[in-house]
Parts: sequence; structure tokens; C-alpha cells
Amino acid sequence: MPLATVNGIALNYQVKGDKAKGSDIKGAAPLVVLVMGTGSPGRVWELHQVPALVAAGYRVCTFDNRGIAPSYEAASGMTIEELVRDTAALIEFLDEGPVLLAGTSMGARVSQELALARPDLVRKAVFLAGHGRLDQFQKTLSLGEHELDASGVKLPPKYEAALTAVMNLSPATLADTNAARDWLDLFEFTGGPVPAGIRAQRAMDHDFDRLQAYRGIKVPCLSVGFADDRMIPPYLAREVAQVIPAARYQEIPDAGHYGYLERPDAVNKVLLEFFGG
Repeated sequence: MPLATVNGIALNYQVKGDKAKGSDIKGAAPLVVLVMGTGSPGRVWELHQVPALVAAGYRVCTFDNRGIAPSYEAASGMTIEELVRDTAALIEFLDEGPVLLAGTSMGARVSQELALARPDLVRKAVFLAGHGRLDQFQKTLSLGEHELDASGVKLPPKYEAALTAVMNLSPATLADTNAARDWLDLFEFTGGPVPAGIRAQRAMDHDFDRLQAYRGIKVPCLSVGFADDRMIPPYLAREVAQVIPAARYQEIPDAGHYGYLERPDAVNKVLLEFFGG
């Protein structure tokens, strides 16, 4: 991935297209920009969403948000406004806007704010596990996670893997012995110390309510809830669609917070239908 200097920082990004279809050339096809959630690099989209979008004829940009190396680490802290400006500056740098935009969790919030602040850069937007506020459980969970980071306490790997699974996966996935084993092994393998940049992402303000502000979003939007999401319950995603004029809401069953990984075919179908409609 190349590094771009945008909004005064370095962002690690990549743009992909299909050479056989000619969409590997700048401007040859609509550009989709995907914004990842807290603690994850942009390459996570490469598992399922990028191949499906490229195969459908789109160009796709993924990138590492500030806080995710090798992008600017921002270990001293960051704000949602900075993340929004980063994304806007990257779109301007690529000079292929207005773009089709999709984000998940924190990335959905970035996408919502970008659609509000810079409608000139956004053609359509999809919010996976979007939210205009957090309820008391999410606030307490986020603050507890931040306190755990600050304490330096290290959870046993298997216990940490089990917690990650129960908070991010659907019970339908965990009821499948083989799928549960694979996910738990993955979480155990990828666990470990949390880098400073990810701790800074986790420590961002959790006491916000942007629902009334989102009434000002004018671009076409789709808010997607994951039916079994414990991190961002689907009713929070539904609220976003209810306040944005003409926005739609769609819910994906048997999917937790990692629905784009658990139910990639369903998520890809939603993205392709909305972007192509």
C-alpha cells in the first residue's frame, strides 16, 4: 500500500480495480471507499468486500485509519472530526469523487459525519452497524475497555478470545462447532498487546448524540443493522435511517458485529444492490 500525506498526516491506502475490465485505471469506474472500524486495518475488507466490488466493475479504495500503523499512530489521542477530515482529504487526494462510501462501526460513524459535512464528496453511503449515539451499555463497555487498556492487565488468551467471540459474533455462528473453533483460534492467535494508536481510537468520546444533526444529511443513505450485534444493537442503526431524510434501513439476520465477515454474501449483496440501484 502507498502512503499519502493528507490532512497533515500519513495514511496508508490502496486502490484496486480489475485490469481485465479496465477498471484498474483512474476514473475508469465508480470509486468505492471503505472505512474500517475501531482497531482493524483496511486490509480486512480484502477478505470479502473488495473482491465482490471489483468483480462487479467498481474501483475500491481501502485504507488504515489514523491509529493503525503504518498510518499516523496518533498515540496522544484523536477525535472523530479528525478521522472525518482524514477521509475527506484522501478522497480529494484520489480525485475521483464524489465516491460511493461504506463504513462499519466507527467507520460507519465517520461515513455518517462525512455525508453530513461534505456531501460534495459522497454519491451514496452505506453505514454498517451505524449509530448516532451509544446507549448506557455501550458507554460503560467502552469506558471499561479503556480502563483495561490503561491498567496494563493482560487477559489470558483463551479468555480474551472467548470474550471477543461473544461480543462480536452471532449465537448462530457460535452454535456451529467448526465455525466457533475456527473463530476462537483466530481470535486467540491475533490477540495480544494493544498498540497505542488503537488505544487512542478506543478512548475517543463516547458521550455523543448526533441523531438530530443527521436530519441534515441529503445524500442517499442505507443503514444496515446486524440482528445479533451486541456492540452496536440494530435498533441504533435503525435510528440513523429514521432521522436521515429518505434513508433506508436493512437488517441482516444471524450476524453479529463482525457481520461483514460472518455473512459476507449477504453484506456484499446489500452493498451491490444499493450502489447499483
